[in-house]
Amino acid sequence: MKSPGCATSGSTNFPGEGSQSRAESGPCWPRCSESPVEKEVVSLGTGTKCIGQTAMSPKGDVLNDSHAEVIARRGCIRYLIQELHRAVSGGHSAVFCQADQCGKWKLQPGVSFLFFTSHTPCGDASIIPMTDSQAQPCPPVTSVKGHGWTDGRGDLKRKAEEPSERKNTKLPRLEEHETAGTKLEDRGDPKQSFLSNSSKRDDPAQNRSTKTFVETVSEDAPQVEIKRRDPSDGAGLRPQVTDIHRTGAKCVPGGPADPLQPGVGYHSTGVLRVKPGRGEPTLSLSCSDKLARWAVLGFQGALLSHYLQGALYFNTVVVGKCPCSQEVMHRALVTRCSDVSDLPAGFSVCPPVLLQSSLEFPFSQGQTELRQKAGQGRVSPCGAAISWCNVTEQPLDVTANGYKHGVTKKVLGTAKARSLLCKVELFHSFLSLVSATDPSALPDSLRRTELQTYWDYKQASQSYQQAWQQLHSQAFPLWPRSDRDLLLFR
Repeated sequence: MKSPGCATSGSTNFPGEGSQSRAESGPCWPRCSESPVEKEVVSLGTGTKCIGQTAMSPKGDVLNDSHAEVIARRGCIRYLIQELHRAVSGGHSAVFCQADQCGKWKLQPGVSFLFFTSHTPCGDASIIPMTDSQAQPCPPVTSVKGHGWTDGRGDLKRKAEEPSERKNTKLPRLEEHETAGTKLEDRGDPKQSFLSNSSKRDDPAQNRSTKTFVETVSEDAPQVEIKRRDPSDGAGLRPQVTDIHRTGAKCVPGGPADPLQPGVGYHSTGVLRVKPGRGEPTLSLSCSDKLARWAVLGFQGALLSHYLQGALYFNTVVVGKCPCSQEVMHRALVTRCSDVSDLPAGFSVCPPVLLQSSLEFPFSQGQTELRQKAGQGRVSPCGAAISWCNVTEQPLDVTANGYKHGVTKKVLGTAKARSLLCKVELFHSFLSLVSATDPSALPDSLRRTELQTYWDYKQASQSYQQAWQQLHSQAFPLWPRSDRDLLLFR
């Protein structure tokens, strides 16, 4: 996920929309009817940066995580607050209708959400086998000692290398061969996100139990074919895996560490990871981890759970044309949470259908480097993050280093410097929703007079907190707990 003007950012047309939108990650929803599915983009986001833990603010006025997936999801929260505001005020919401419980709302019939990302999420989903060294973005690591360096804290890191200068730098194109009437989802490259609704959903359990893949490499082109074969067929072709795509996300403390061995032994898989920061560690979990979490807790968060009868889940996650593995995506986003049980009412393990587009993001890193002329310098990710969401007031938000882009030091710490996506701004939007709700129509969990701080309102969302406790204890015991002192703002 990158931002416009950098390695993988860009413009794209989402199906059903007539205009182009510059961004990398974004949500949208379509409504089902007897006619073709109606789709609407509700949030788009770009970004690649995170702030270090020492830059986090107890005022909630800094945007900690500016990766595209997170930007898109936070923009979607703004959109959902607006739709709930319309609903509680007696207006028409295209998304919500009244639920059975007093003060609660649910999705309109036929509405669901789709998440599109132009590149594989950082973290576990990005640890993908490579089957052809010529198709790799950089040469394989042959020696830990010879290709490593330390960052001043004693951590061994992989040496950064320039992209290959071969004329043919096309990334692998993944194809599928169908057997037994089953179909494997597409795979892709760009990074973009959408929330949308669809009328049908595949059975994830059935998909998991019937698919086995073999990767082979064509000799006349850097093209990878994915073929399905019977696991008992010992004569089938086997992949020639020489290396893996690496992720910059680091293993969380207290768990398995990366072996840092050459080739395929460089990373541990299936573990929680934190995103790298600008020179210091962050406390932001990888996008793979967050997507896995949203598949159990929903992407609406604790605050909006006060108003919702059930959690909101992504029906589908689509990855653009890029290095991607169906097996790895399933491991990162589905398998790790598949056995979580004893969840409260309104929550469930709800794995998304995993698909991949055959369309490549025109401003991806690979495409940008192909257009780059000699002497123009190195292509680098943009430091800013861009958010657009389908709200009536201030739909566009551009940030850098956690603050609104372009602000001076003089206004830091004031409302003028805040991103509309930071915690305190979303909290104030939520409080506005509470104020607009007739007291007799308030959910029971919001009728407590002692609710004052952001922390108070999050903890009062009891069903959400119970679901998070089950997920934490059963699947993610090493997930770092948020520092309470950073959540006591009003």
